Amino acid sequence: MWEQLVEHIRGSQRVVALVPAHNEGDRIAATLSSLSEQSRRPSRILVVADNCTDDTVQVARNQGAEVVESTGNTHKKAGALNQALHRLLPTLDDRDLVLVADADSTLAPDFLEVAVGTLAGRPEVGAVGGIFLGEPGAGLLGALQRNEYARYQRQIRRRHDDALVLTGTATLHRVDVLRGLERDRGQVYDTSALTEDNEITLAIKHLGLRCVSPRECIVETEVMPTWGDLWRQRLRWQRGALENLSAYGLTRVTFPYVLQQAGMTLGFVAMWLYIVYTGYLVVSGEFGWHPWWTPLGLLFVLERIVTVWHAGPRARLLAAAFLVEWVYDLFLQAVLVRSAADVLLRRPAHWHHLSGAPQT
Repeated sequence: MWEQLVEHIRGSQRVVALVPAHNEGDRIAATLSSLSEQSRRPSRILVVADNCTDDTVQVARNQGAEVVESTGNTHKKAGALNQALHRLLPTLDDRDLVLVADADSTLAPDFLEVAVGTLAGRPEVGAVGGIFLGEPGAGLLGALQRNEYARYQRQIRRRHDDALVLTGTATLHRVDVLRGLERDRGQVYDTSALTEDNEITLAIKHLGLRCVSPRECIVETEVMPTWGDLWRQRLRWQRGALENLSAYGLTRVTFPYVLQQAGMTLGFVAMWLYIVYTGYLVVSGEFGWHPWWTPLGLLFVLERIVTVWHAGPRARLLAAAFLVEWVYDLFLQAVLVRSAADVLLRRPAHWHHLSGAPQT
């Protein structure tokens, strides 16, 4: 019965892939190839070129994709997508689907097949997001990011595929849901949000719908090559998350996210208490086996190894060298503190784009 239903949908349901791109001429070909090689190929592949000054448009056309260029867009990725969706949605049926995929990411070959099958006959699911993993490269910093993403992948599995965020790297949306968002608030994506993917997740969940990320829907995305790039990326992510929660207020949907932020804050406090106490033991000459702190430290190291076990020997080895990951965690906690300060002090926010010129 399930297989017949999926086959019926394949024959009558259109899937349009939207690829927003700003100066991605050096990466977009791989993204478009991964879309063309899907086991369930999209009906159309449409590149939304936004304020591009490189060869993105030409590369996309050489790959056989349709290209539309944004007009007078000052709202970055969200604004470009809104322009494209405003023209696209009236041409689609409510039962059609729209895949939004970043131009710096590649999808696993069965991503669309699994995502379409996940939505089949499940009206309670509003969208299917990908699980992003880091691409090779960027040395130790890249490996640290890949371990972080591997832990997120494990977390989603333990939540029975319930998605915390419909990642911007690749998400399959129902047309009727997108159309409803545009009708209710005048735009699909909130152009005031720093993190449009996080915001649209909250919007869809507030409609009473589920957002899921099946384990097979893997997307490989770029990792930040420098600490400065990583700082700017995570500052936008964390600040955007805080601002999204502030905009929606405390609701049944946002409550778990507020708890998550509270847990991160407690983790920050606990880690620094551990560091301060360990420093005291070293200075006082009492550092060594301790009936409470030593087992706690060993348990911490074990947890780091177990949570990346599925990612392979290199990931486990890096996790075992816990001091390296500890420095990385301290870096992320510094992002948390800075983001909270920026929100409280209402400092202006900035968009970070890796490949070159800033996005207007």
